[in-house]
Amino acid sequence: MTTVAASAYDTLHEHFRQIHLLEGTAAILSWDQETMMPAGGVAFRGEQLAQLAGLGHRRRTDPKLGELLAAAADSLEGDEQAPARVNLREWNRDRERAMKLPAELVEEFARVSSTAQHEWAEARRDSDFARFKPWLEKLLELNRRKAECLGWDRAGGEPWDALGDLYEPGLSAKDIESVFTPLASRLRALIAEIASAPKRPDDRFDRLELPEAQQEAFVRFVADAIGFDFSRGRLDRSTHPFCGGSHRNDVRLTTRFRSNLTLDALGSTMHECGHGIYEQGLSAEHLGTPMGEAASLSVHESQSRLWENQVGRSQPFWRWLTPKLDGFFGSAVAGLDAAAMYGAANRVEPGFIRVEADEATYNLHIMIRFDLERRMLRGDLAVDDLPAAWNEHYRNYLGLEVPDDRRGCLQDVHWSMGAMGYFPTYTLGTMMSAGLFEAAERAMPGLAEGLARGEFGPLREWLVANVHAHGRRHRFRELYQLVVGEAFSADPLLRYLEGKLRPLHGI
Repeated sequence: MTTVAASAYDTLHEHFRQIHLLEGTAAILSWDQETMMPAGGVAFRGEQLAQLAGLGHRRRTDPKLGELLAAAADSLEGDEQAPARVNLREWNRDRERAMKLPAELVEEFARVSSTAQHEWAEARRDSDFARFKPWLEKLLELNRRKAECLGWDRAGGEPWDALGDLYEPGLSAKDIESVFTPLASRLRALIAEIASAPKRPDDRFDRLELPEAQQEAFVRFVADAIGFDFSRGRLDRSTHPFCGGSHRNDVRLTTRFRSNLTLDALGSTMHECGHGIYEQGLSAEHLGTPMGEAASLSVHESQSRLWENQVGRSQPFWRWLTPKLDGFFGSAVAGLDAAAMYGAANRVEPGFIRVEADEATYNLHIMIRFDLERRMLRGDLAVDDLPAAWNEHYRNYLGLEVPDDRRGCLQDVHWSMGAMGYFPTYTLGTMMSAGLFEAAERAMPGLAEGLARGEFGPLREWLVANVHAHGRRHRFRELYQLVVGEAFSADPLLRYLEGKLRPLHGI
């Protein structure tokens, strides 16, 4: 790197480090709002978050950045995948995107979404869609304005593409549809097979009324065992589980508890731990730069889904964990062996709630949300008609009659955050998790037996080396090809689901 390039690069590095500090501060305020902030603080918190969003936006659109980026790029030497060149590429991308968005829109989005999340939580509690409706309408309009500013391919695209690109760069609604359509067909066939199967796994464990304090001790034990570092993170409660925080050394997880759904608390915690382990595994050397950030939301979801499912619903995991249940729940779990627990963790039964869904039906929940937000953004579905459209989809996709909006269109936090374009990353990440786990098993032939002994470190370290360490160097499909050794597809996920669920149900 020449002296001129080094000077420009160092100036850029410090400039974007300041942006990282602002965004980390906003993230902690957002976490506080969901976990500890009194209800009376909602309006002022919205103003605080709007101010921070505006400050960050102004720094990203600073006119001097263009000259600095050009000076550094003209003089930088080395491979395109070298950290400095990756950082420049991603800083350019982030700046170009920010330049398209007016500051007032960025601030208004932060202000409205902050209040909307509080209103959503209250509306969900009371199953009162009418209360949340005006906020969803505001957020829908803000998302349409954002999409117009960002732009999309007017010849064959749609507004959703501009928003989806924020979470998974380069993927359009048509790309998602081309993946979802054949996957839905295979999943529906598998679900139909299981529905008429001769065998049903035992669900006794999830019918036990277990005190929340015992559940919390239990999930904290598991989180610590799989490798979430509590010296650099914490676990709290929220209406909807999430992973937040400001950087790799301050990662905030939340989960939730109900007396008779201990597996839901465990699954939610392991899911968020997957996110947290990814954040904690990002490069310390590159903290505050794209090389020290997660590749995309789909890659992030691949980590959460892998720990939740490939680990948390596996036979080896339950061989390790079942003998420890008595220490948390005493005589309440007498008679439950590893086979029963493994079966309970993999029971397939269509339900209303996405985060409680089994692996066979989970991705149908995502497809429903993708279709609905796509239609709302195009103007084909009015917010007034969302509950009815939601209920119709659940009837058609899962054969269920939705009893109320709390278990229907109010169940997810994402739209209240303004996060339209997000949902498909759950399914893309689920597909990636299956491919990654197959690759890990090939790389470590004794992986399953290690998990049965509670040895989670080798898998965690393999993920750090093969996924976390790359930061934003690679796009989603490129990273998948690099690590798995084949093109991204649904085949590993379907091999995994069919190979596990058919025997469990006597098929």
